[in-house]
Amino acid sequence: MTKTAAGLQTGMAGALVMLSWLCLATMLTQHSVWWLPNLMATSFWGDPALRNGFGKYSTAGLALYLLQYTALGVLFAWVVPKGTPYARRLLFGVVLSLGYYYFMYGYVWRRLDPLIPLYSADRAVLVAHVFFGMMLALLPRYAMLERTD
Repeated sequence: MTKTAAGLQTGMAGALVMLSWLCLATMLTQHSVWWLPNLMATSFWGDPALRNGFGKYSTAGLALYLLQYTALGVLFAWVVPKGTPYARRLLFGVVLSLGYYYFMYGYVWRRLDPLIPLYSADRAVLVAHVFFGMMLALLPRYAMLERTD
């Protein structure tokens, strides 16, 4: 399997774990599970996307999450050398993910869409990025998968 395909799978798995955590965290704070995907959708539609329920805004927000983090998984797959020990992959994955969090929420989103850093649950999103970084360390499991056709 190519590095790109393994990175796509790793990033997608990490993004799904991340989104699962964010759904749980928003439920624990008495918000809708669709709050953060809808918040991410404000990048496309602005204020009308800030809704509690599921709708066209939710799918756009989910797509933006999945696009960002699968791309980050591909970057990780290309940067980390083959045969890197698990502990080093884990450390690099968490550092890369947290660096991405601070870059996006501290710089990019503040300029492109200030609603995202303003209304996102900072701690929950930070923890979600740690989970995503931990999932990146599983890259070799996806790289070893091969078709048996």
